Amino acid sequence: MQLDPADHEHEHLLRSAGKPFPWVELRVVDGEVWLRAPNVMPGYYNRPHETEAALTPDGWLRTGDGGYLDENGYLFLTDRIKDMIVSGGENVYPIEVEEALAQHPDVAEAAVIGVPDERWGEAVKAFVVARPDSTPSTEELISFARERLAGYKLPRSVEFVDELPRTPSGKVLKRKLRERAITLYSHPG
Repeated sequence: MQLDPADHEHEHLLRSAGKPFPWVELRVVDGEVWLRAPNVMPGYYNRPHETEAALTPDGWLRTGDGGYLDENGYLFLTDRIKDMIVSGGENVYPIEVEEALAQHPDVAEAAVIGVPDERWGEAVKAFVVARPDSTPSTEELISFARERLAGYKLPRSVEFVDELPRTPSGKVLKRKLRERAITLYSHPG
């Protein structure tokens, strides 16, 4: 992927991943970015099931990234497909909810996952780290988010935490948040 120097003059393009290199074929299938190129791996060593899940028979790599191409061929990434929440048949990208919550002046950071919901299949759950010396309420944050998001994207629950679990490189471990939420869901109180 590349952005030419002239692309940097257009602020909206800075949010893109750029355009594919000439030797890379790129398409978006059902919201997932697929690519095919000479340098794409032929598969996982001794792992045929993982290879079959990642690569199509004609060589397209299913990246696991959600995204879209604009009318000029620039790729914009939205989120990881596996992190997408399906609530009542609607797709909710956690990054969109996280960005809305992060705009609140009392929120230091937020992470969003889907949790089981009997009515909707999955519900949006937010984990929020409050800024020092602030105490936002669940109701306040949901009301704030309501001004920025469609109703189906709103968190149905907010859990305040001191910190978010992270990898050594600083990436939020959503798997750990899911494990925590499932434990609480399975054993409430």
